[in-house]
Amino acid sequence: MLDYLTANIAFWMTLFGVQESLLEFRLGYLGRYWFLAISASLLLSFLLSAPITITLIIKFGVDPFTFPDNVILCAIAAVIFGVMLTFSQWLILRQSEMTPRVFAVINTVVGIIIYFLLVWINEGTLEWSGNPINGWKTALVFLAAGAITGGVTGKALDFYCERVERRLIQIERDRLERETRERERIERERQEIEKQEIEKLEREALERKRISREIALESERKWYEEHGDDDFDYEDDEDEE
Repeated sequence: MLDYLTANIAFWMTLFGVQESLLEFRLGYLGRYWFLAISASLLLSFLLSAPITITLIIKFGVDPFTFPDNVILCAIAAVIFGVMLTFSQWLILRQSEMTPRVFAVINTVVGIIIYFLLVWINEGTLEWSGNPINGWKTALVFLAAGAITGGVTGKALDFYCERVERRLIQIERDRLERETRERERIERERQEIEKQEIEKLEREALERKRISREIALESERKWYEEHGDDDFDYEDDEDEE
């Protein structure tokens, strides 16, 4: 059991450490909690799956070394580990708008599949009792596999974040350009309305001036009609004398 536990720690801790180093730049301060949160969820998964596995072995006679009992136990453990790991990753990723929520599921599934493949391939060198991982080559295999898996999945998310970040920046630029065009359009409309208002006021002023002039001329004409042309009469009297 100690061999399998040591292999589990070597694989997953290396995977999480490499992922954190790659994701910290994209996720900011959230990346600092990646290793701690997922390690805690991994420990909790082990504490949950261990009693279930032991109960199945003791009370129901499930043999972890024969088929299909070993597949059943592995499936139960994989489900518990997958749910807990996905939940912990999702809690971190959901706080960042540029990260895909589905990555938590993909990352967990890929990790579990590769880990079980490694266990299946190295089953001959792993023991249920004894020293942690018999043989340094097996330990290197799990460490290297964890580093490679963490690097690939972490870089995949980093690449996705970069693409999404560029898209968000472009969306923000487009939004600013639309707002600028909208402000310019509103400003042009405002200037056009002001220009029309000024022209309207000028026309109204000219119209009032014209009406006032016509009223003055009409008043003057009426006055002459009532009183006559005094200047004309005065000139006529001088000629007669």
